[in-house]
Amino acid sequence: MTLLDPSTWTGRLFGGTWTPAAATAPVTEPATGARLGTIGLATPDDVAAAARRGRAVQPEWARTNFEERAAVLRRAGLAFEQHAAELHEWIMRESGSIRGKAGFETHIAAQECHEAAALASRPIGEILPTAKRRLSLARRVPSGVVGVIAPFNAPLILAIRSVAPALALGNAVVLKPDPRTAVCGGVSIARVFEDAGLPEGLLHVLPGGPDVGQALVADPDVRVISFTGSTAAGRKVGEAAARHLKRAHLELGGNSALIVLDDADLDRAVSAGAWGSYFHQGQICMTAGRHLVHTSVAAEYVEKLAAKAAALPVGDPFTQDVALGPLIDAGQRDKVHALVGAGGEVVTGGTYDGLFYRPTVLTGLTPDSPVYTQEVFGPVAPVLTFRDEDEAVALATGSEYGLSLSILTRDAMRGLDLAERIPTGIAHVNDQTVDDEAVAPFGGVAHSGTGSRFGGAAANVEAFTETRWITVQGPIETYPF
Repeated sequence: MTLLDPSTWTGRLFGGTWTPAAATAPVTEPATGARLGTIGLATPDDVAAAARRGRAVQPEWARTNFEERAAVLRRAGLAFEQHAAELHEWIMRESGSIRGKAGFETHIAAQECHEAAALASRPIGEILPTAKRRLSLARRVPSGVVGVIAPFNAPLILAIRSVAPALALGNAVVLKPDPRTAVCGGVSIARVFEDAGLPEGLLHVLPGGPDVGQALVADPDVRVISFTGSTAAGRKVGEAAARHLKRAHLELGGNSALIVLDDADLDRAVSAGAWGSYFHQGQICMTAGRHLVHTSVAAEYVEKLAAKAAALPVGDPFTQDVALGPLIDAGQRDKVHALVGAGGEVVTGGTYDGLFYRPTVLTGLTPDSPVYTQEVFGPVAPVLTFRDEDEAVALATGSEYGLSLSILTRDAMRGLDLAERIPTGIAHVNDQTVDDEAVAPFGGVAHSGTGSRFGGAAANVEAFTETRWITVQGPIETYPF
């Protein structure tokens, strides 16, 4: 049996076992419109049942020997590696990813599980000073049930990066993948942990719409929400979580700046800029959404970038060797096209065939142009110029977002000095804006989220545990009455 044999999951939900869902939805291939299968859709009642079950079994999991928890995570990591070829096909077909991006997702998924395995044995507290004759300590304990809401654009990575560390640290998890990518972003994770021997009831996978997400945020048995998605949706999640006095870790939208200084190697800068804007059709939160180029090299940069964009092949990534696949659906395509048509000069691109949008370069923009100020989430490279570093800083910081930043220059220290002046969660000198590693903290500031609560050991421990003060002494303390 293959990992993703449809007979296992068709029309079903996962909670340790596979049970029939009350409703179903088709799994559609964006590139062709073909039906790939049928997923089960959850209801708010399913969320309540999953959260209750998770709360009931989580304490025993938290008490489980850390070596046993680590072993489950290691087996899960190996499963992602062993089934990578099968997963690649689903990621390409269901999400429109090119083969290289599918490989990146499975690599990071395995890495996330192996890194999470190490969390199980990580020191979880500290000895505190105390004025009394007693032992005083602070200990990190599991939060309980963690709700994970993941999007469509990197469905496997953006789910597993919360699921794996939350489980390793002793929590139960209820995962709501985007129904458009519920197989590679949900079913695959359920099957991996099922085969890895995770005890029943600790992981629930519930694809569904906004009502399912709302139920997950509101459920009293869910104590932490890990959300990745748009800023507009994240704001609603944060507000709802606050009403229920629960923590919400929000990784939201971005409109990241890629700054090309006057001394940059332009051929390398153009390659980095094209990758930063066109990787996965620009449907990445870290996408280079604003190319800020020094006036002395701007004309040559635009010419070279447009030539590269025009030469990039676009098509079905499952059957062709292409650089860009389809956008996720017609709604996303229409949003991209509306922003491209809202101002500026189209140097190349600006057209589409079905869901296949040509990589686009735009000039003649102002800092108020919608395609420059908004998160496009499509293969679009808006270019603005600057005269000096102060103007570059002003343009880069003149955005409501603060996720990723790229600075391209022959002088690395000059780039580092410039990066220090621009508030952002991630900064890369001489690399483009799109990058991720399981060992590194990930997150944005301002409208891009609530900081680095994803990735890296310290961030994961903070995200998925609570701090408990504990004291121990010999005789019972005596008091005046």
